Amino acid sequence: MEPANAMPGQSPTDPTAPDDPGASSGLGVIGVRGFDEDVYRAVVASREISPPDLARRLGTNTGRVRRSLDRLRELGLVSRLSGRRPRYTAASPETALETLVRGQLARLEQVRSVAAELDSLFHSVARSGRSGIVEVLDGASELGRWFVRLEHQASAEMLVLDRPPYALAATNPVEPVSLAGGVRWRAIYSPEALEAHGALAEIRKLGERGEQGRVLPGLRAKLAIADRRIALMPLTFDLDNMRAVLVRESVLLDCLVELFEIYWARAVPLDRIGDAAEQDTDIELLTLLVAGFKDDAIARQLGISTRTMRRRIRALLDALSADNRFQAGVQAARRGWV
Repeated sequence: MEPANAMPGQSPTDPTAPDDPGASSGLGVIGVRGFDEDVYRAVVASREISPPDLARRLGTNTGRVRRSLDRLRELGLVSRLSGRRPRYTAASPETALETLVRGQLARLEQVRSVAAELDSLFHSVARSGRSGIVEVLDGASELGRWFVRLEHQASAEMLVLDRPPYALAATNPVEPVSLAGGVRWRAIYSPEALEAHGALAEIRKLGERGEQGRVLPGLRAKLAIADRRIALMPLTFDLDNMRAVLVRESVLLDCLVELFEIYWARAVPLDRIGDAAEQDTDIELLTLLVAGFKDDAIARQLGISTRTMRRRIRALLDALSADNRFQAGVQAARRGWV
């Protein structure tokens, strides 16, 4: 088997092999090349020796040995003796190698010092978040402050996924101002967001001012994206232990925008959920049903009892030849009712 530092078809003492930059054993870690170590071992084994004799002993050419001896001299491992014919002797391995080890340790300490500086810089940037793509926020109050900040920063578009719980009050005084200033505002609400007292009426007022609102059953995320340049997303829904992330322009932000667009295509437009006085009650009942509202919430929106609401659903199932509410929603959609 060939040594690990030999090239295919060559031995480390092949006279045609190039000077080996690797290490044949343990001295490579202190800067001694593989072939140079072979030369050094041969010199150590001899009291003194000439380059031609070394070349014959190692089965290589004299020029290659001379270059190796020059490198070993620079490392302090061999010395050239005076005389007409160049001859070399080895320095004491214990002393010479110890010197090289100390030098290597000093260089490693320099690397360690640089590593500490870089680590300090890395964590400083991570804490400030000003130069990073993602910044972690702690606490519901910090989340609320950043949401308001994003609202004020938006100059063209706001994209929002809205669901409980809320770090701020239910009403949003900034959005009407943004809408009046020409900001396009699209919001997707979970059914739970519309079930709170007065929530649907408040959102309808925002719709009159220009907000495009939709509702999506099973919405699991909260998200706000300003001008497709920065996003705010809670990581938990526990207000007592709230954590959120700010995401700046990146592939990750592009994915969040795409997620919003996918949800937008699936959501039900809120303008299809009108007052009972404005459109047929059964159509509105079906729309609320498809939007994912619970029975009690549907009854409140229609101003009827839960028992009456369920009786009407039963009648609609019969009229649509549906066995369950899902089938009723499909049939109603096919007929263009919702």
